[in-house]
Amino acid sequence: MEKKKHTLYYEAIIQLRNPNEDILSFVRKELKSKGVSIAKEKKLKNGIDLYVASQRFARRLGVALQQRFTGVLLTSRKLHTVSKKTGKRLYRVTVMFRYVPIKPGSRIEYKGTKLVVLQVQKNTLLAKESSGKKHRIRIKDLVARGRF
Repeated sequence: MEKKKHTLYYEAIIQLRNPNEDILSFVRKELKSKGVSIAKEKKLKNGIDLYVASQRFARRLGVALQQRFTGVLLTSRKLHTVSKKTGKRLYRVTVMFRYVPIKPGSRIEYKGTKLVVLQVQKNTLLAKESSGKKHRIRIKDLVARGRF
């Protein structure tokens, strides 16, 4: 007898990158309190992917993560199928939260210049310690240079 592959239903993927224990426990608590089921959990070397049944929950969780923890939130969608009954396009959403262990007020060094973190976003806002001149640097560039 041949085993049948069972595909689990999901509408969204929550990608957590560089998560700490606080972030993981926060996400699990939110999942439990809202009654959202995890269809699949995939562990990666730099994080975890959670496949969930609710797009709305995934989007709201991403916003809550960004408000509570410092990091970068990216949301995207991909066409999954077109409904045969209604003709509507059905999408799957991916919500990626990358934790960055810095906070506003942190002092870092970037390309030999001492900077103070003002805001943590996709383009982090920094100011020179000496002059106060503001700069925007992509979070990817800061992470790639091992500044955290």
